[in-house]
Amino acid sequence: MGKKTSGDKDEVANLAWWQLSLIGVGCIIGTGFFLASSFAIKMTGPSVILAFIMAASATYIVFEALAKMSAKDPQKGSFRTYAKKAYGRWAGFSSGWVYWCSEILIIGSQLTAISILSRFWFPNVKLWIFASIYAVCGLIVLFIGAKAFGKLESVYAVMKIAAIFMFIVIAILALTGTIEGDQKAGIPQTVNEFFPNGLTGFWSALLFAFYAHGGIEVMGVMAIHLKNKEDAPKSGKVMLGLLGVIYVTALSLALLLLPYDKFRENKSPFVEALSGVSNIEFFPHVFTAAIIIAGFSTMSASLFSVTTILLTISEDGDAPKIFSKQTKKKFKMPLPAIALTSTGLVLSIVTSLLLPEKVYQYITTAAALMLLYNWFFILTMYHRLIEPTTADKVKRVIGMILVIGAVSGTLFHQTSRPGFFISLVFLAVIGIVVLFLRKRWKREEAQNSA
Repeated sequence: MGKKTSGDKDEVANLAWWQLSLIGVGCIIGTGFFLASSFAIKMTGPSVILAFIMAASATYIVFEALAKMSAKDPQKGSFRTYAKKAYGRWAGFSSGWVYWCSEILIIGSQLTAISILSRFWFPNVKLWIFASIYAVCGLIVLFIGAKAFGKLESVYAVMKIAAIFMFIVIAILALTGTIEGDQKAGIPQTVNEFFPNGLTGFWSALLFAFYAHGGIEVMGVMAIHLKNKEDAPKSGKVMLGLLGVIYVTALSLALLLLPYDKFRENKSPFVEALSGVSNIEFFPHVFTAAIIIAGFSTMSASLFSVTTILLTISEDGDAPKIFSKQTKKKFKMPLPAIALTSTGLVLSIVTSLLLPEKVYQYITTAAALMLLYNWFFILTMYHRLIEPTTADKVKRVIGMILVIGAVSGTLFHQTSRPGFFISLVFLAVIGIVVLFLRKRWKREEAQNSA
């Protein structure tokens, strides 16, 4: 959270469109793809490929709406500011806090994911112990400062992509017989083989395909730093195209190597897919380590994000003023905001201690849903701030239908359902606070107009 120099500012404010595309790839690829995709595979089998294509399409529709609003009216608060302009203060307040809650849940999800993966080497160590260690490390990174961490993000992004390409190369070698493997699943020949668990299984899996695309909000915020603001939609199109090719290729190869019912929840599908391939004993260790590093980088970035968001929400008067207080040293630190973020970390650790078996799926489902609520809000406010074309209106409806489909699909699976109700609790609390504050906001508006 260190103070930026003018040189840093200029460097960030001159992004080329392709640089924003790479930032998007780095922000989005995380444990949502590396680990949570195993839930989607178990739920719907080979049709998970279609689920990811649909999720990528909806993601682009949401990003394009956000990018067009940013190009027309660049705002530091991004979607939160646009919500306030479109519907009033209650909308900006709600959007900001829904996003803050979703990021807190994502931190918990990433924290639990990398803790689960760490048990690959230490299976007898309790989940909460790993969670505590990574939480402390994440807070240390937070105190070091955003500038130092930012220099590592490009390295982390390269490691994520390199890990996927390593899997793709080895999988192709195994499928072509260049290296030996125990079994191959083959290509589905019938509709029943493509949708082995029917429509409800496919419906339930949609959410996890969407979760693997979470992170476009960061691109929306960064879009204001483009050299040419009009390049924002093109940047998103290239980024999501690249991401779609990587995702679909890797998942297709995994499903060609191993029957879908052989994958295990809480295990990386890519490590599982190559479990029967000979002479690659190194791969599970290298790939798992790469996922842990990727997950930790995403978790650390989320820590910066929630702290910064809370700071701006407080400065705007939508959170107690104490959260915008910073130390008066050379490198300013918003200690109250960090303390609240730390509380969220502690709750994640306690949850992993109480619910070690299903905690990752519960938290992941709730985090994904909170993200989608904000995506839906972006699509609803879009038509109020931008004069949409006929094509924009059609895409907006398609995006809304896909988002609603992903949200409602959680009700059809017993292990996803609790996450849905957890997300509703968050929404209910935010809604109650909004109802309580609206009277005060009306008084303030009356005093200001008087």
